[in-house]
Amino acid sequence: MSQRSPEKLKQKLVAFAKDFPFFKLIGFELVDFGPKWSTTRIECRPELNNPNGVMHGGMLATLIDAGITQAMLMTDVYQEVRDTKGSMTSVDLRVRYLRPVNRGYATCHAEITHLGRRIGHAKAVVKNDDGKEVALGDSIVIITQGSG
Repeated sequence: MSQRSPEKLKQKLVAFAKDFPFFKLIGFELVDFGPKWSTTRIECRPELNNPNGVMHGGMLATLIDAGITQAMLMTDVYQEVRDTKGSMTSVDLRVRYLRPVNRGYATCHAEITHLGRRIGHAKAVVKNDDGKEVALGDSIVIITQGSG
C-alpha cells in the first residue's frame, strides 16, 4: 500500500460528495470529516417532508447511513477495501426518532466506535438547529477485502 496524503484524499472525497447525483438530489451536505468521524446535514425542504409537513424519517435514516459512511472513508481499513476492490456494506441500521424536524437543518455527527478487519460499529446523533437531538442511530458494517 502506498503512502497517502490525508489532505489530498480529503479534497478528493469532498469533490466527489459535491458532485454525487444522489447527494445533490437530497441536498446532502458534507460539513466536515476525518478518520472515524463526520458531520453532515440535510436542509428541511418541502419535497423531503412527509404528509404531516415534517422531514420524512427516511431522510433522517439516509442522513445517518451516509454520515457513517463518510466517517469510514478516510480510515486505513476503508482504503485497503478500496485498493483491493472489496466492499463495505451496512448490515444493520437502527434509527430511534425522538422529535420531528420541520425547519432548518438536520445535522448528523457520526462516529466509528469499533473498526476491525471484518466488522465495524458506528453511532450517530442527529440534532436540529436548536441543538436538540431528533434521532439516534447505530450501524454494523461488514468489511470484505477484495482480491486486488
